[in-house]
Amino acid sequence: MEYTRSGEDLFVRLDPGEEIHATLRKLADIEGFDAAAITSGIGRTRNNIYGFMDHNHVYHRHELNEPSELVTLQGNLARLENGEAFTHIHATFADDDMNPCAGHMFEATVEVVAEIHLRILSKAIMSRCPLENSQFIALKFD
Repeated sequence: MEYTRSGEDLFVRLDPGEEIHATLRKLADIEGFDAAAITSGIGRTRNNIYGFMDHNHVYHRHELNEPSELVTLQGNLARLENGEAFTHIHATFADDDMNPCAGHMFEATVEVVAEIHLRILSKAIMSRCPLENSQFIALKFD
């Protein structure tokens, strides 16, 4: 990972083998921020696990293991109640036949590169806490 910072904006380049969630969480710890909007991301990834949450608050996962284009990426970063950084990301991937796959991103490993923009929300107080009877970890504003 390499990145540059301009005020509240971070532009990050992730390299082959880096998992997107883990690397962005690490960046939050390095730079010392608690909240950010992940506004965009593009690149080439593999081992993508994405899906959706149904009406019973249960996540369903799909895998796209072959290298694919990361067409869009957006979400946010906040801290869990224990202080750990937590990323909530949605993405669109396209396989080599240009078929799109989209949803909640559980995991994605960089194959070639990922270029991601984050806007630090330095004055926001946000955290994540589990919802009762749900797999969702809800965004909470203090």
